[in-house]
Amino acid sequence: MNFEVFVSLRYLFAKRRQTFISLITLISIAGVAVGVMALIVVLGVMNGFQDDVRNRILGITSHMMVMSFNGTISNYKDVMSQIQEQPGVVASTPFVHTQVMMSSGRSVSGAVLRGIDLSTALDVINLQKNMDSGNVSDLRQPGDADASSSAPGIILGKELASHLNVRQGDWITIISPTGRLTPMGQVPKSKLFRVVGIFESGMYEYDNTLAYVDLGAAQQFLGFGDVVLGIEVKVANIYGAREVSEALQSRLGSPFWVRDWMQMNQALFSALKLEKVVMFIILTLIILVAAFNIVSSLIMLVMEKTRDIAIMKAMGATTASIRKIFVVEGLMVGVSGTTLGTIGGFVLCSLLREYKFIELPNVVYGIKKLPVNVATLDVVMIAIAAVVLSLVATLYPSRQAAKLDPAEALRYE
Repeated sequence: MNFEVFVSLRYLFAKRRQTFISLITLISIAGVAVGVMALIVVLGVMNGFQDDVRNRILGITSHMMVMSFNGTISNYKDVMSQIQEQPGVVASTPFVHTQVMMSSGRSVSGAVLRGIDLSTALDVINLQKNMDSGNVSDLRQPGDADASSSAPGIILGKELASHLNVRQGDWITIISPTGRLTPMGQVPKSKLFRVVGIFESGMYEYDNTLAYVDLGAAQQFLGFGDVVLGIEVKVANIYGAREVSEALQSRLGSPFWVRDWMQMNQALFSALKLEKVVMFIILTLIILVAAFNIVSSLIMLVMEKTRDIAIMKAMGATTASIRKIFVVEGLMVGVSGTTLGTIGGFVLCSLLREYKFIELPNVVYGIKKLPVNVATLDVVMIAIAAVVLSLVATLYPSRQAAKLDPAEALRYE
């Protein structure tokens, strides 16, 4: 075994004359372990929260959206053909949406009415997976959908249905603020719809505001004719959506504009990323405090081992060897704390992921359980940061030990 490592191990594990020094060393190891464990758990939770939010958003919305500066798209079928030719695009579907008022006779609520084409929509958005009751295909009305006696179906978000106090099979009235012009002035347009299903995305904002109807029923109700407001697009790689959207923008040109899911939710994901960085910096201070403990324990160890250091230097140990002894000992403390903290972090994250014993208020956070996703890169960065801080903490004590004059130390021995 290397001489410096051997002496470092003896100093670390040998019984000390000053028990207080051993206690500080244990506190240093525990401090590094707690800091590393806290960082792993917090960053794992933030990664899980970000992934969960992204999956829920993309479960109910598309990867990209194509719209026109003209307001509506009349030749949307030709535009969809151009979109399908773009490499990286998997599917596309037209849609219309507008803000409406909904009345169930027992309650009234505002909502966003979204008309979707059932023949293509399920290839783009994963609405069926989020259905709490009913089936998306029930939106398609049998027989003549234009007949006045045929009430079209509608799918409501779970929170919206709860607010309206309706269930599957109930009837609601939808009122559009953009009504028809009559001799009495502008009259809001209203139509009766039957609730054929209720979905739950897990995102409170969507569950409380969204309602889906068939594209034809929405066009007829809003008086649009055979035009749409936009086209939703699904891509093969969600992380390559930016490149696909830029290429699609060049292909379609004016008056169309294309936005990907990252642009549409830029504020949310930027806030989550900034919060993750800030939490990493703040929690690193825990490891920094433990590093100060390493400094103090090594300084006290140098004071206790003054005679030993002098004897080793008198026997031929170099200044570099003495410095290395205390650097290695400090690194042992840092590596031990980092290892224990990493193991503890993984264990705690596994328990949180398996048992989900921490519940969150759904109204505030949009999710019910605390999600956890530990990224390997985050763990590596945390471990490196902890070891580097431990290494920096050893520089001053080891330098002081190396400067010790053996003649002065042994004068009164």
